[in-house]
Amino acid sequence: MNSNTEPPLKNQSIEEDTTDSKKEFVNSHNSSATSPDIPAFGWSSYAERINGRFAMIGFISILLIEAISKTSFLNWAGILS
Repeated sequence: MNSNTEPPLKNQSIEEDTTDSKKEFVNSHNSSATSPDIPAFGWSSYAERINGRFAMIGFISILLIEAISKTSFLNWAGILS
């Protein structure tokens, strides 16, 4: 019943505004601090980035253990004797 020449009703414009604000709220609260990716499970770029960061932390931890104990990590962990 609304033709192209008539201006939109007040209710329609309010619904559009609230929909836009909901999208902005979701995007601002679910995205990462460093990228606009939304956290997701599985093979997503966000998951791969997090896995890479944890791998870097683990690798640096192993290097620190070897530097402090002056032995290899495998000997320190008891895997090799």
